[in-house]
Amino acid sequence: MSRWEAWAFGTLQLVLALTGGVYFYMKHVLRNEDPFAVVNHPWQSSMLAAHVVAAPLGLVLFGIVLRSHILKKLTVNGRPGRWTGWTSLVSFSAMALSGYLLQVVSSPAGLRAVMVAHVVTSAIFVLGYSAHLIAGWLFLRAPDLDEAPGNIESRPHVP
Repeated sequence: MSRWEAWAFGTLQLVLALTGGVYFYMKHVLRNEDPFAVVNHPWQSSMLAAHVVAAPLGLVLFGIVLRSHILKKLTVNGRPGRWTGWTSLVSFSAMALSGYLLQVVSSPAGLRAVMVAHVVTSAIFVLGYSAHLIAGWLFLRAPDLDEAPGNIESRPHVP
């Protein structure tokens, strides 16, 4: 995976996590004192708009990362970050599906179920992807240990 792909995907996922988290907070945690208010915060609709506009870009970048990184790593055994990678892959797929279903489900019970699924899978993805980034960072900076069991010969060494 190239540096720009990693940077773009990570940055866009940060934007999506922030806009989604702030929108969730504004809609479900904040309470407006005005009984006639439609929104709880003046920026609530802007956060939702930013989130909805950025999400398709996130899917496009996910497709790029899928081809350049994920499919290659699925065939290699014994690499660090495998558990966090799988967690990220599965939760991202569920998060994307529930995000699209939020746009089309119309019943109140169905909407609530899809919203809960989207929030839960988003939280799992953010935690899993963050752990994946940390595991990758630690892996690249680990000292070369030729005598260690499970040593991967192709691991780059960064002093």
